[in-house]
Amino acid sequence: MSAEFGLTRELLELYLRELAKEYRKRMGKKASAEIVLVGGAAVLLNYGFRDMTNDIDAIVLAPSAIKDAIVAVAGKYNLPDDWINTDFTKTSSFSPKLLQYSSFYQTYSNILEIRTMRAEYLLAMKLVSGRTYKRDQSDIVGIIAAQQEAGAPILFEDVDRAVCELYGSWDDIDKDNKDLLKTALATSDIQALLQRVYDKETSIHHDFLDAVAIGLKPKAFESAEALIAAAKRKKDRE
Repeated sequence: MSAEFGLTRELLELYLRELAKEYRKRMGKKASAEIVLVGGAAVLLNYGFRDMTNDIDAIVLAPSAIKDAIVAVAGKYNLPDDWINTDFTKTSSFSPKLLQYSSFYQTYSNILEIRTMRAEYLLAMKLVSGRTYKRDQSDIVGIIAAQQEAGAPILFEDVDRAVCELYGSWDDIDKDNKDLLKTALATSDIQALLQRVYDKETSIHHDFLDAVAIGLKPKAFESAEALIAAAKRKKDRE
């Protein structure tokens, strides 16, 4: 299970630099490594609307020494040993084609190449995962808003192509998430929409944590909403 902790962009950049140094100590100058950051970490690096992320999902393409380097950085900065993890590869948002559509971000210490995902592919991943108790939906709106502000607006056709290239179809995408995408692309006040979605997610996240705190197991429920409803019923009986 992936570790969760608060991580700003500045800290992420620091830890990646330190990771490159630790890896270079172990492997020398010639054994390169590649990490593709997805999810919240990719959003954090590419956009300014997120303050932090709570986990770092990645595809790691490197010799096993990278694991020792990750643990070394964890020890130095009091992080969980799996502060970079590949757990998302077991979820529906993973696609073996992610590497193909990733984009270069930066090389650290001339040995560690960090890649992220372009906007339309990040949107495709967020549409598939669509977790209301995390920041998937506000990330969808935030990415669209940021692209518009940068003068490089995303079109529905761009996202449609990315979804089909990564997942083959829209079959695994919830209707509510698709509707949110269309609303975000069409609205004249996307910042207001972003705030509403963010506030809703915050409320659901708090309710989700409360449900876990009283002993309910998220894996036993088909959705965060089902978990929260069960928690409410349990509290009403007490």
